Amino acid sequence: MAIDIKRHKEKMNQDQPEIKLVPFIDILFTLLIFLVVTSTFGAAATGDDTGTGTGKPNMTDTTGDAEYYLIPVAGLQKVTVNGIDMSSEISGNAIGVHARVLDQGDVQIKTSEHAIIIQTPAGMNPYEAVHKPE
Repeated sequence: MAIDIKRHKEKMNQDQPEIKLVPFIDILFTLLIFLVVTSTFGAAATGDDTGTGTGKPNMTDTTGDAEYYLIPVAGLQKVTVNGIDMSSEISGNAIGVHARVLDQGDVQIKTSEHAIIIQTPAGMNPYEAVHKPE
């Protein structure tokens, strides 16, 4: 049996190239998923200008003119300031914390316990450290 090369060449010339769309779309989605998973989406640095770009606000960044800053915690139930229970100041799962406390004091947010524990700076009245958000 002889191979008919001439007939094979004619057949190849008559064939039109075709693109299989289903595998093409599969490859595109695979590349897209790979790019999204391996990309880092960082915002501009907020306050410290170190270029880390986490997108989270710095707790010590009090460049605004507000005296109290709102700290929301999902399901917030308890706020203690220097060991004094200030839970009555919670409104809408949030509490207003004085800017001086954020700069010089210590604020611990315990989301698993739905609590915020605050230590005020020296000389600050615990009742001035927090207030009910409006």
